Amino acid sequence: MPKVTVVLITAALVIAIAVLATAGAATLARLDGAGYPIALKQAAVTFAAVITLAAAVTAAIAQACG
Repeated sequence: MPKVTVVLITAALVIAIAVLATAGAATLARLDGAGYPIALKQAAVTFAAVITLAAAVTAAIAQACG
């Protein structure tokens, strides 16, 4: 059972970091003068990039450890 807890906490942390990065990207886009659709696009791209990076790092660590 402790492994499940660690996985869930890690997943929650990764999603929280992705959401914070998304908010930062959208804010910076708006401060740069972009409209809402462009800011939303930047936020979506940032969210996808953070989640993809987390998946790649997880796969690399899993391959190295096992």
